[in-house]
Amino acid sequence: MDEDKKKEELFFSGLKTFNGGNYFDAHEIWEELWSEYYLKDREFIQGLIQLAVCFVHLQNGNINGARSLLNKSIKKLQGFPHNHRNINLKELKNNMKKLNIELELINIATEFDWSNCPRILLNE
Repeated sequence: MDEDKKKEELFFSGLKTFNGGNYFDAHEIWEELWSEYYLKDREFIQGLIQLAVCFVHLQNGNINGARSLLNKSIKKLQGFPHNHRNINLKELKNNMKKLNIELELINIATEFDWSNCPRILLNE
C-alpha cells in the first residue's frame, strides 16, 4: 500500500472508531498516523488525539485530565479552517465549547452525560 493511501486509511479508521465511541482505539490509530508520518497538519491530528484522550480520561473517572485534554484539543484545532480534511470543524468546535462548559459544571466524571459526546462529521 502506498504511503498516501495508508495515511488516509489511518485517518478515516480513527474517525470511524472515534464516532463508534471507542476513544482509546481511536487515539491509538491517530497516534500511529501522527508518529509514523510527518504531516503538514500534525497539530490537527494531535488535536483529535487529545479529544479522544479526553473521553478516555472521562471513562477512567479522571475529570481533571478530561478538562485539560479538551482545552488542549480546542487550542490545537482552533487555527484550522472549518472544512479542514473535509471535516465539519465548525460544528465540532461548537460542540467542544458546549462540552467544555459541561465539564466545568460537573464535579465527577460519572455525572457526564455521554449523549453529549461530539461526533466528527464530514461535510456533505
